[in-house]
Amino acid sequence: MASYKLLSYDDNGATKAGIEVDGFVFNLASEIAFHGPDSGIDGSSLDTAIRRWTDLEPVLGKIANSPSTSATAIGDIKLCAPFSNPGTMYCAGANYYGHAKEMGNELDKSTIEPLFFLKSNGAIIGPNDDIRLPKDYSQKYDWEVELAAVIGHEGHHLTLDNAMDIVVGYTIFNDVSARDVGRRTDWNFGMDWFRHKSFDTSAPMGPWIIPASKIGDPQNLNIKTTISGEVMQDDNTNDMVFSIAELIVSLTKQVPLRPGDIIATGTCAGVGVFRGIFLKPGDDIKLEIEGIGELCNPVVQGD
Repeated sequence: MASYKLLSYDDNGATKAGIEVDGFVFNLASEIAFHGPDSGIDGSSLDTAIRRWTDLEPVLGKIANSPSTSATAIGDIKLCAPFSNPGTMYCAGANYYGHAKEMGNELDKSTIEPLFFLKSNGAIIGPNDDIRLPKDYSQKYDWEVELAAVIGHEGHHLTLDNAMDIVVGYTIFNDVSARDVGRRTDWNFGMDWFRHKSFDTSAPMGPWIIPASKIGDPQNLNIKTTISGEVMQDDNTNDMVFSIAELIVSLTKQVPLRPGDIIATGTCAGVGVFRGIFLKPGDDIKLEIEGIGELCNPVVQGD
């Protein structure tokens, strides 16, 4: 089967789902209408299409092998975030040994379980969209490159043997963080993850979704963050404390995972807070993950 990428793109102000084959982008809804007219799949957005992955995947194979509608060169379109309204965005905290070490923690995996928090869908932006630093909210905005796994099948009480069966693709995720607002002194509850992690434009995602079948080993991918030309993070997913499968097993003990859910798998060493370096207007962020590509966003002053 020919290779393809799933993406979203701007069409005169409307966001539409697309499939990229050999450098050209085809409208997903039009291709589904041609290759799977009886499938009943809503291909108007990836948000809806991904929820029918079992039916969608064979249609995608047909499209990739013989796309049949008009196309646009990928360099001539404006990419959007792959998803604008996915399922739940689960984020793994402190899931790289190097990142835990720079926080002052030497982790003993045998004594801990994965740590998760949620991130708001309202914070999602796409490739080349502005990261707008909210005014009067934080003085310490930070970056976190993460491999994000896209869920395409429902799974509950999974095991290490079948956990990866529900992962259908991968994308790049930037868990932009406000380091100085997470600790609450007005409430005796400690860390406020929602304040710390969910604010306007704090979830850049993209540039597309690479099918899981095209990623040989997601636990051995080089990952990198470059800020205005300076490399800040440079590591490999083999430094994860808990593998993607282990994260899924942990989550599905608690809740069922469903098509459209996203798991951001944690970041590596090299965030700004431990060096006293923070994002500022005028910065340019480039995230790279081997086998997926680059996610770039300029940083501007927000409202």
